[in-house]
Amino acid sequence: MTTETTEPVGRLRNLDSCAVSDALDALGLPSAVTGITAQSAKKRIAGNVVTVKLVDKKIEGAPVRHLCTAAIEAAQAGDVLVIEQRTGIDAAAWGGVLSNAAQVAGISGVVVDGPARDIDEAAELGFPVYARNSTARTARGRIYELDFNIETGDSLLSPNPSAYVFDVTGAIEKADALALKKEAYLEATGDSARELRAGIKAEEAEIRKLLRRQNDEVGSVDFRVHFASVFARKNGGFDIVLANPPYVRQEEIEKKSKAKMLD
Repeated sequence: MTTETTEPVGRLRNLDSCAVSDALDALGLPSAVTGITAQSAKKRIAGNVVTVKLVDKKIEGAPVRHLCTAAIEAAQAGDVLVIEQRTGIDAAAWGGVLSNAAQVAGISGVVVDGPARDIDEAAELGFPVYARNSTARTARGRIYELDFNIETGDSLLSPNPSAYVFDVTGAIEKADALALKKEAYLEATGDSARELRAGIKAEEAEIRKLLRRQNDEVGSVDFRVHFASVFARKNGGFDIVLANPPYVRQEEIEKKSKAKMLD
């Protein structure tokens, strides 16, 4: 067998969604998202995910840019973009310009929890767009990209823990200062908000560089940056994480595994 069929992503591309759903059902895991269908090229897609959340309020001090372009730049060839547009506003979260850019970047496809547009253009490109529906309405002036990564509630993605080094001098202090700056940012407006945002981005990059010993940027939620004051301490990490919905029923966790988690 080729690498494409032995690697997890390659194996997933060879399965239909019903087979994956049945397997997840058998494991007692959430099996599918209903209502999102192929709008353009009917092609199976699978890959690492870069996420985008769109909201109905313009973010003070956020950069002026085309929606989702930062996600395209952050993604690697073979990745999948997943966009949340659940504002209730009839406005496309994805369109033809983005399909062209994503195709050039080698992105596998896009999944939109909401409407998309320029479907015929995506179909001509052979670029897979999955969405809840289609619309002709532009996003311009209607919906906006959430500037900071979602830190609670909406993301299941985080970088590989093995990429981090925690015996770093100054990481805890920097993380604590960053948390205070983020609280101030939520109340700031105008030039003050723009200055705070620039400082926050710079400090996040510095903490990431300290912990990963790399000057890179992570497209999904980077818990070890946003909660560096927790992870950088000796035996760092959370004692417990509460999440909704529960992705595994606690009754189905093996006794040995449960005892290990409670140690």
